[in-house]
Amino acid sequence: MKKWLLAVLIVSASAQAAEHGVKELSPGRLLLKEGEMAVGISPAPAKIERVLIIIHGRLRNAQTYLRSAEQAAELAGQSQTTLVIAPQFLNEDDVAIHPVADTVLRWQGNDWMAGGESTAPFHLSAYQALDEIIARLGDRQQFPDVKQIVIAGHSGGAQVVQRYAMLGHDQPALQAAGVPVRYVIANPSSYAYFDERRPVAFSHATCPNFNRWKYGLTDLPAYAEGQTPAQLQENYLKRDIVYLLGQQDIDPNHPALDKSCEAEAQGPYRLARGHNYFDYLKRLAPAGLSQQLVEVPGVGHNGDGMLTSPEGQKALFGP
Repeated sequence: MKKWLLAVLIVSASAQAAEHGVKELSPGRLLLKEGEMAVGISPAPAKIERVLIIIHGRLRNAQTYLRSAEQAAELAGQSQTTLVIAPQFLNEDDVAIHPVADTVLRWQGNDWMAGGESTAPFHLSAYQALDEIIARLGDRQQFPDVKQIVIAGHSGGAQVVQRYAMLGHDQPALQAAGVPVRYVIANPSSYAYFDERRPVAFSHATCPNFNRWKYGLTDLPAYAEGQTPAQLQENYLKRDIVYLLGQQDIDPNHPALDKSCEAEAQGPYRLARGHNYFDYLKRLAPAGLSQQLVEVPGVGHNGDGMLTSPEGQKALFGP
């Protein structure tokens, strides 16, 4: 375990950004097979039984989400056995502002959210980067006590987690060790559907891209090569997934809500879109859906409020 953590190089630059680009640069660097991933990471407990990978949203504010996840672990009484890792998907705007080594991975705009490939120093899918991080955790020599891995995100980060749960590659080492993976998807603006059915009527003529990735399975990213829609659906329905929805996330005009026709076909606001998608999944699994939908009372579109709520704590750290 210590050997793995030594690969996270702490750098001194944690400058506040200017007008464009990320406000806070994560201080860690995780060495992947191709390039380095910017990361925030919690102090490593002596015995790591759970690893929580928290995914930031469009603001790429990984440190903010790291702190929320650490607080959630503390409130749940799990901080002594939980390691929190917060990858930061930097983009070209960020590295134009901050002093970042050429070896650090970066993406164009929001391409990372849909599994797009990095622009430098190599072409690596954002989902492949997650694969590599998770694969490290399957090394029983370095992580002998890990019993569970949780991948969680709120808002834009939840969109990433939902799509990654759909396309993510198998992890043989984790499966062999019997280490389960849970996905916690909190308040995303939209979901990827498996077919052309949508809960809200719309005009195909004025919304021709409604079923293109990231809203559907047309034009999947290169990362998904070799996987059929039937395989993707079968694998997804088997995942341990908790959909965490804020009861007050009901503003159809929220400034960060996806208001494209592709998203509007899924419902008027995030709470409705989450319920619509869960109902859709139940129709795809007539024998019974093992996934959970949990509402968080009194919370709207607030990542910290969602993760640290009693419901959020149970989703992240419960059985």
